[in-house]
Amino acid sequence: MNNIKSILLVGVGGQGTILASKILSEGLVSVGYDVKMSEIHGMSQRGGSVSTQIRYGDKVYSPIIGLGEADVIVAFEKMEALRWVGYLKKGGRMVINNHEIPSVPILMGSVQYPQDIEGALQEKIDILEFKAADLAKELGNPRVMNIVLLGALVKAVNIESVDWDGVIRRNVKKGFEELNVSAFHAGYAIR
Repeated sequence: MNNIKSILLVGVGGQGTILASKILSEGLVSVGYDVKMSEIHGMSQRGGSVSTQIRYGDKVYSPIIGLGEADVIVAFEKMEALRWVGYLKKGGRMVINNHEIPSVPILMGSVQYPQDIEGALQEKIDILEFKAADLAKELGNPRVMNIVLLGALVKAVNIESVDWDGVIRRNVKKGFEELNVSAFHAGYAIR
């Protein structure tokens, strides 16, 4: 089953990780891939970690991605990139939103936010790091950061045969379709 690709999306509750995963999965299904998706919310409603595992190919039996098996990891927050890097396979790629959301221990002052995460990761793996949150703000709504990251992911894995604009329009809140389509194209244009 070497034609199976594995994508891990990781973030913090409220960042839209699940919506981005749903759009990605629907797009992959629309062009004939067998897709399996698993999501873990944890304490997501309280700012905790959220992860979604997506595997696709000709025939996929499980959505579970083990250590060292992800072709691509999309980190919606920098510390999540550090937390999940062990799941990236050798030669894999990580897309990182250069954005910090301090956890409760950091807010309480018991630990410090890790410094130079990008530098530490860049020494070991191929990363595409950019300020997706800032790009979303420039488009007029910081909440479309997840769709900006989705665009960067689609470009990184070269899944171009999908009608992404249509899939996005069907899955986002009414009245926000064009904003989200613009966010996708802004992310796709990165690097």
